Amino acid sequence: FMYLSFMILPLHSALKQQRGQLLVIAHLTAGMVDLTRHEKEKHFLTATGEKRLFPSLHDPHSRELSVVVPAYNEELRLPVMMDEAMEYLENRQKQNPSFTYEVIVVDDGSKDKTTEVALRYTRKYSADKVRVLTLVKNRGKGGAVRMGTLSSRGKVILMADADGATKFSDIEKVEGGLNDLNPKPENMAISCGSRAHLEKDSVAQRSLFRTFLMYGFHFLVWFFCVKGIKDTQCGFKLFTREAALKTFSSLHVERWAFDVELLYIAQCFKIPIAEVAVNWTEIEGSKLVPFWSWLQMGRDLVFIRLRYITGAWKLQSSHKTD
Repeated sequence: FMYLSFMILPLHSALKQQRGQLLVIAHLTAGMVDLTRHEKEKHFLTATGEKRLFPSLHDPHSRELSVVVPAYNEELRLPVMMDEAMEYLENRQKQNPSFTYEVIVVDDGSKDKTTEVALRYTRKYSADKVRVLTLVKNRGKGGAVRMGTLSSRGKVILMADADGATKFSDIEKVEGGLNDLNPKPENMAISCGSRAHLEKDSVAQRSLFRTFLMYGFHFLVWFFCVKGIKDTQCGFKLFTREAALKTFSSLHVERWAFDVELLYIAQCFKIPIAEVAVNWTEIEGSKLVPFWSWLQMGRDLVFIRLRYITGAWKLQSSHKTD
């Protein structure tokens, strides 16, 4: 027993010291919420090439729906997604003339012709329906979604991936999930598209290593951040305007793990969250590099929790951007 005590005590002390070092690292490397914009990011172009100022998420809504599409080097995949989305939205407006919408394509510092491709839709449908926000430098998917959301006019705001992996008409499913939450009186609610029902099939098609990474990531999400949501990473989420302002104002993570922090923030604020099954297809051209992206996301998940615990990050009141 004495021998075991001599072995365990130094080990316990070493682990305690390492944990302390990790907390210090998490605190010292924590970046702050960055809502500043470059001057060029404050404007969009009309169909005739005139510059107009983007509105603010703090303004009252003037459209029923905003669709925010983050796009990085998506000149090839974007047209397929946009054609499907615009066909659906235009048909819905014809059937119900009181339905109003906008699509905001956020070019996240692309090196290809993503902005030029997106501006074709502005010229075809007008800048009232399609706007392009071109970021001066690459922020990451989370940063792009946030910048687009903060520039939107919708009563509800949908984030949708540029690859079109989720069938766009499934917006009706996430709208149903949002309505079922009955977000009155503060109008706070989030409805997440989910691929959890497809997991068994995807495991059968994945390598053992990728399956291990996937389950490891799910465990870290559950252990450190978000309880009760099976698929945090599906890029098809619908927010009430109020919930978007509350969550995106506190968002720190701008890359792949941003969805997890968003939902962590929502759960901290007790914002109700629905999870709704959607149709999803694997599209070639993913920007995720399996091993390194999962590693980065795993690190981010640990640091998300540690930084909130140590007070390095705090939940923000909804403040205006510069």
